[in-house]
Amino acid sequence: MSKASAAAQVQHSGNRLSMRDFNRLAQFVNEYSGIKMPASKHTMLEGRLRRRLRATGISTFDEYCRYVFEEGGMESEFVHLVDTVTTNKTDFFREPKHFEYLLAKALPTLVEDGASRIRAWSAACSTGAEPYTMAMILDAFFEERRNGSYSILATDLSTDVLEKAWLGIYPADQVEPVPAPMRKKYVMQAEDPNRKDVRIVPKLRSKIGFARHNLMDSRYNVGEKMHIIFCRNVLIYFDRETQGKVLGRLCDCLLPGGYLFIGHSESITGHELPLDTVANTVFRRK
Repeated sequence: MSKASAAAQVQHSGNRLSMRDFNRLAQFVNEYSGIKMPASKHTMLEGRLRRRLRATGISTFDEYCRYVFEEGGMESEFVHLVDTVTTNKTDFFREPKHFEYLLAKALPTLVEDGASRIRAWSAACSTGAEPYTMAMILDAFFEERRNGSYSILATDLSTDVLEKAWLGIYPADQVEPVPAPMRKKYVMQAEDPNRKDVRIVPKLRSKIGFARHNLMDSRYNVGEKMHIIFCRNVLIYFDRETQGKVLGRLCDCLLPGGYLFIGHSESITGHELPLDTVANTVFRRK
């Protein structure tokens, strides 16, 4: 083998994520965020971390892991690392039956029970489509009634997606699931006709507070208890024990009579929780 070939082979080998380093990273991600990282995620993690290597100027995965785990780089890097591995799938009016139930059943019931200022939480809000959808529903509901108010807390583990959510700017095709009357009312078109993005109106943006929050925290310091919590399509990334702990903490943040919405592919079966099922993947706090 020529020296050039040997050097190329060493360079190629150095730019692959070893199983040892994958296991170290996977263990950290699981302990910090609750996200399971089985061996089948090896290629995915390697691909996503390549972008992080370019951003940091670090040449190889070996050097990156040495920096993170052995040279004190964890404190400055852990947020970026978690951002790298989190999945941020989101859409406006995703799983629309939930929003239909919110408007037709949950909100009228809460108001009938005496709530005049609805507090809602979008946990794992990603780039903001979910809390902005909630805001559209809540705003339309209270405007029709001409009384009452609302506020929304929107949280996520990823600082990157929170920055995008706070701006409220989206490609125009992303808001197509929004019903036309709401799109006309709550979505602003760019003044420049060549721009292909839109922005959520200031009225809704002012109703939402964005903050970083880790569902692995032992307590959720989210202020006053909530009337409504959306925590959808997050539990599927956790093992069963973690799911139970997260659900329990969410219940602790929910007012009696408040509503918890989880993803359609998720379940609370087998967990002892103070919840009654009121619709498909919709629960009410006892």
